[in-house]
Amino acid sequence: MTTTPEMKKESTMKNTFVKLSIVCMALVCAVTTISYAGRGDKAGTSAAPMLLIPVGARDIALGGSNLASSVGVDAIFYNPAGLAFNRKNSEAMFSHMSYIADIGIDYLAVSTAFEGLGTLALTIKALSIGDIDVTTEANPDGTGEIYTPRFTTIGVTYSNALTDRISIGLTTNLVTEQIDRVTANGVAFNFGVQYRGFAAVNGLDVGVAVKNIGPQMQYSGPGLIRNGQIDNEVAVGRSSSIYTVQASSSELPSVIELGFAYHASIDEQTKLNFSSMFLNQNFMDDEFKLGGEFVYDNTFFIRGGYSMAPQAVKNTYIYGASFGGGINQNFDGLDFTIDYAYRSVKYFDANHVFTLKLGF
Repeated sequence: MTTTPEMKKESTMKNTFVKLSIVCMALVCAVTTISYAGRGDKAGTSAAPMLLIPVGARDIALGGSNLASSVGVDAIFYNPAGLAFNRKNSEAMFSHMSYIADIGIDYLAVSTAFEGLGTLALTIKALSIGDIDVTTEANPDGTGEIYTPRFTTIGVTYSNALTDRISIGLTTNLVTEQIDRVTANGVAFNFGVQYRGFAAVNGLDVGVAVKNIGPQMQYSGPGLIRNGQIDNEVAVGRSSSIYTVQASSSELPSVIELGFAYHASIDEQTKLNFSSMFLNQNFMDDEFKLGGEFVYDNTFFIRGGYSMAPQAVKNTYIYGASFGGGINQNFDGLDFTIDYAYRSVKYFDANHVFTLKLGF
């Protein structure tokens, strides 16, 4: 039997995917082991919790379940592998979310595809917390001064489609947290794979992502300098001394996610998309997420989703139902999309998310 160049290329792609699958499964096993060993009473003690805050109205409306089939700039946060399946050569996206406790989440992403090389993207996520009164041990009610916390994540993503069905992606996030006069910096890596037409089933997608892998973070800065009192100090005639508090280091909130999606066409203009995702993390209980989307003529979208944590202690998991919609219009080759999402939250006002996206 004669082996054609096309057959050799297909064989090479299959071997590459097998190797990637082995690496991905090794990462899954490693992170899952860490998660089960370190979880429990550690909720709320991780570094850089903003890495877990979702972005983008479309995927939030789907309950965050769209790991397997999210594409373009929408996919960067959920599964960087989906960036390679962008519908346009270049995309730009801005999203704002009214988060809990009057915190605002602003997110900007831009991406460009390079023929034969893959797709690159730059993202910036910032938390708007507002001004906070400065308090000290001597002035617990405030000193009259204020400070503004700054939490920022800057990410660079590379994604490439190995075949028309398989894509991979890697994101490097640089994290900065500044509170008054102390700062913590860190780096976190996300890796993802998407497989279209899984198990030879047309419309069935599968995705795997490992997120927030990196070294521990630790606060430092002049805000940790203290003036301490020394008892019975007679040798040099001093009664106080300057010292620096050593802040403890904290792990990143690492997660492993596995998702499935299925796309069904009712007719040439109407489609239904279903998605599901399982999330395992090292500081919180496991989560299950479900979502559904109604699409008409690739112009009008109605979405709904639900997230749950069955093993969580009663009333400690605050998220639940979500829904939203969107409109897409094309103006002489320029795609213009507006999306909205509503996410219910216990004990706080609901999250409202608005996203504007351009593709060209």
